[in-house]
Amino acid sequence: MPNAEKVSVTMTPEMMQAIRESVESGEFASTSEAMRDAVRVWRRERLEFAERLEAVRARVQRSMNDPRPSVSADDADGAMARFMKAEQEAAKRAAR
Repeated sequence: MPNAEKVSVTMTPEMMQAIRESVESGEFASTSEAMRDAVRVWRRERLEFAERLEAVRARVQRSMNDPRPSVSADDADGAMARFMKAEQEAAKRAAR
């Protein structure tokens, strides 16, 4: 592996046991391989989190830029109640 850098890492006994078991079971060829895999997973999770966060921020920004008038909580509750009532009535008609 070109340009590899050796590091020292302190881990809990439970973490080291999990790594040892993975190596002993053949899942990884070495502790180093297991640690490199852990770092790859960590990097992928960070990237995915950043992408999800950016998507949420974009949705919030679109919402804030939406020119339609705001709806009050009372109006939203009323609309939801009417929707639920209509759904219940449609289910009753379908059951007949």
